[in-house]
Amino acid sequence: MKSSYLDYAMSVIVSRALPDVRDGLKPVQRRVLYAMDGIGLRHNSPYKKSARIVGEVLGKYHPHGDAPVYEAMVRMAQDFSLRYAFVDGQGNFGSIDNDPPAAMRYTEARLSRIAEEMLLDIEKNTVDFVPNFDDSLQEPSVLPARLPNLLVNGSTGIAVGMTTNIPPHNLGEICDAIIYLINSPDATADELLELVKGPDFPTGGIIWGKEGIDNAYTTGQGKIILRAKAKELTTKTGKSQILVTELPYQVNKASLVQKIAELAKVKKISGIAEVRDESDREGMRIVIDLKKEAQPQQVLNNLYKYTMMQSAFYINMVALVDGQPKVINLKEALTSYIDFRFQVITKRSQFELDKAKDRAHILEGFRIALNNLDQVIKIIRQSQTVESARANLMAAFAMSQLQAQAILDMPLRRLAKLEQDKITEEYAAVIKNISYLEDLLANPRKVLSLVAQDAEELKSNYGDSRRTVVKVEEIEEFRTEDLVPHESMVVTLTNKGFIKRIPASTYRLQHRGGKG
Repeated sequence: MKSSYLDYAMSVIVSRALPDVRDGLKPVQRRVLYAMDGIGLRHNSPYKKSARIVGEVLGKYHPHGDAPVYEAMVRMAQDFSLRYAFVDGQGNFGSIDNDPPAAMRYTEARLSRIAEEMLLDIEKNTVDFVPNFDDSLQEPSVLPARLPNLLVNGSTGIAVGMTTNIPPHNLGEICDAIIYLINSPDATADELLELVKGPDFPTGGIIWGKEGIDNAYTTGQGKIILRAKAKELTTKTGKSQILVTELPYQVNKASLVQKIAELAKVKKISGIAEVRDESDREGMRIVIDLKKEAQPQQVLNNLYKYTMMQSAFYINMVALVDGQPKVINLKEALTSYIDFRFQVITKRSQFELDKAKDRAHILEGFRIALNNLDQVIKIIRQSQTVESARANLMAAFAMSQLQAQAILDMPLRRLAKLEQDKITEEYAAVIKNISYLEDLLANPRKVLSLVAQDAEELKSNYGDSRRTVVKVEEIEEFRTEDLVPHESMVVTLTNKGFIKRIPASTYRLQHRGGKG
């Protein structure tokens, strides 16, 4: 029983719930992206039915239920779930009100442009491939991940005996930190914290205090307090309102509006006349109308205390490092990504070098043939079969079998003067490329500079401004005084010694009894 449960636990940890530190993906997410790439669903290609994509994933790579696969794909299409969405969806993919997405037979999808960065160079032997569930196909054990996805989009997962909760971050800040760490490998956590201000949630909001962020980035675990973005307004008629335009991450807007209305109804929060959801395509807009006597700041304090307009986000940065679950801090996450990209670029360069050498070998054969054209034609014409022609060319010019075959396969049009010049130019370019690749592979520092260059390009192409504001001052616990409205009171002492506190507004001038 013990060994069986341990096997099950490790299977859930490695194969389902936890992201890999290198590409920041769980297996189902990786398989969805790889399957979409396999059927050509790029950002500039036509959409395909989601059911077609789910079928592709199930049939080839992920032998589980169709609902979890579709759910994973839907989440990668939601701009309120992922900071940078990987799936470009067409149709109903759910909402921040927790509305369910349409059935997979109705929706359509394709890869987003930024998702293609995760798959770039996968065909160049950059990552290891493993057999799929029935050994009929190969699938990548990890994606090349030009994008630092683990930190950029974060991850949430519940395994057996452990959980992970990595918040999303701003791409520009993460890229700056990667470049800084490449140039200064001994950088301290404090130096990195100057560049990475804190989590950057897709729904915005305000983070109060730096202590939780500092703890999370130095130890891998911490708690941050998130508040909705709200402001006080006064209408033309003089009424006071509270306008909410951003919510803490993963807060259900419809449930929040309902909760506020319920609390106002039972007078748990006083001063609220009406609450309306006026959100539209332009953005979020929750309007809370206040009563005449209400004090906006006091109502806001109550909203923060009793609703999800203020919530805690517990950071627990657990990821698979070399196949083992591990709590990592910010520097470890960045270092793991840099090391992985170093390996990817090294493998890609070796692949391109091997291809370039193979091409140079063929082009050398072409040059030999063009320099001895009459003799080559004579040998081919006098040979009885293709095999003998190949053997005769190999003997006459000390060629390899590949070179001789390439000459035999060469179309006659390549004998034209311009075509001959093209072969010479291509050979010079290939030799130059071989020299560059050999120099690159011999200098690890140059490979690291390419990692930094990739980060710079990502920031330039996809970087945007922060959505979540970080307030340095720590949030204070609510005191009873913060929740009590400021108003004039009358304190009375009765004959029997009872003390009462009554609002001054209770006493009204009666205008009775005439003049005294």
